[in-house]
Amino acid sequence: MARKSRIEYPGAFYHVMTRGNRKQVVFKDDKDRLKFLRKLLEYKEKYGFALYAYILMKNHIHLLIETRDVPLSRIMQGLLQSYTQWYNGKYRTVGHLFQGRYKAILCDKKVYLLNLIRYIHLNCIRVGLVKEPSAYISGRR
Repeated sequence: MARKSRIEYPGAFYHVMTRGNRKQVVFKDDKDRLKFLRKLLEYKEKYGFALYAYILMKNHIHLLIETRDVPLSRIMQGLLQSYTQWYNGKYRTVGHLFQGRYKAILCDKKVYLLNLIRYIHLNCIRVGLVKEPSAYISGRR
């Protein structure tokens, strides 16, 4: 059965989620997170999308992206493929790092945006990693 096409258009807001293949860790240390953030910035500059919120957990990622002219599918394909190639080279592994197709929820910016930003930033508290978001970001875990 063919999977449904994504709804994509310039100016759309997406809550993007992806996780490690079989829920494996995709960020083993802060150097891995920093590398992913550098790649995210590289693709942001290349494709001109807006990034409103993000969190990089050990085995999954949440992003809040507003696309412009380049479709989300091209952005995510390049970003995830590039990081996977780097990760596989660093850890001498092969194959998929991320599980299946990323999930992207089209968001209504007027109704859902503030709640979504809050949800993304508080994810590290909900799973019990820290007591406040700044502790996760600063590495005080």
